[in-house]
Amino acid sequence: MTPNKYKQLEKMSNNDGIIAALAIDQRGSLKKMLASYSDTPNENDIVEFKKAISSELTPYASSILLDPEYGLPAAKVRADNTGLLVAYEKTGYDTTEPGRMPDLIPEWSVKNLKEAGADSIKFLLYIDIDEDKKINEQKEAFVERIGSECVAEDIPLFVELVSYDANITDAKSSEYAKVKPHKVIEAMREFSKPRYNIDVLKVEVPINLDYVDGYNGSNLSVYTKDEALNYFKEQSEATDLPYIFLSAGVSAETFRTELILAKEAGADFNGVLCGRATWKGAIEPYAKDGEEAGIEWMDTEGKKNIEELNNVLKETATPWFKKVRQTV
Repeated sequence: MTPNKYKQLEKMSNNDGIIAALAIDQRGSLKKMLASYSDTPNENDIVEFKKAISSELTPYASSILLDPEYGLPAAKVRADNTGLLVAYEKTGYDTTEPGRMPDLIPEWSVKNLKEAGADSIKFLLYIDIDEDKKINEQKEAFVERIGSECVAEDIPLFVELVSYDANITDAKSSEYAKVKPHKVIEAMREFSKPRYNIDVLKVEVPINLDYVDGYNGSNLSVYTKDEALNYFKEQSEATDLPYIFLSAGVSAETFRTELILAKEAGADFNGVLCGRATWKGAIEPYAKDGEEAGIEWMDTEGKKNIEELNNVLKETATPWFKKVRQTV
């Protein structure tokens, strides 16, 4: 890793070398969340909500993930010494053809994201590792291009892998839970190859906790606890890169439990990029009762969510710099 990339990753991390990042790069989905409690959300509501999250919660996070369309004003009000990770992809994916093909925000490049203040670049890829070879070859080439752009600008690249199965519509189903470990781990193995020039992988946990024996309530048991632990360990062994977990919209409590299981399995993960699990509860008071009510929730429940997560990270995550050799 180049000295500049190393320095930028240090900005993304806390003093222990753990990435304890806050994610609020949602765009269309955030507008829908606000709309569920307000009849007339507009573009400015999204901007202002992101600003409130950034100003109130970044004092407790090592870095924040934002988007360039709505999030740059929020970047300006983040706490001092908070790293800035900026999304490069268009929100969602192309629904007019098979394969959930990605696209980039057309008016942005890695160069001007860096000029806008980004310390690191994030790209999200939907990937079914078993999909048609022609589809996956296009995605692989897409990531290679972005990796080359980041090499040229000497800036770290985070790639977020979101798995799916082209033949299973419900990602929360027991049917998908059965194939999820394979989908997550093999995608991670592929994109750990040096040709992609990825610096940090942002990944899902390899299981669905709702189907783990002892954690599944009234749901079907798809995995025993030992099987779940083995999947966490296999995931860790599938890469030599630093990797962090995404919260995938689960509750704050569920996410903490997943991290504890990863630690119990001996997984060598290096932090989190946590979004909705931290701040989703602020949506209702913010949209219904105004900014002041939303900020009150952030300053109490939101802060509590991050501090509890940070405490778990101290006990479970390992420093990313133990995996990285800095070049001269």
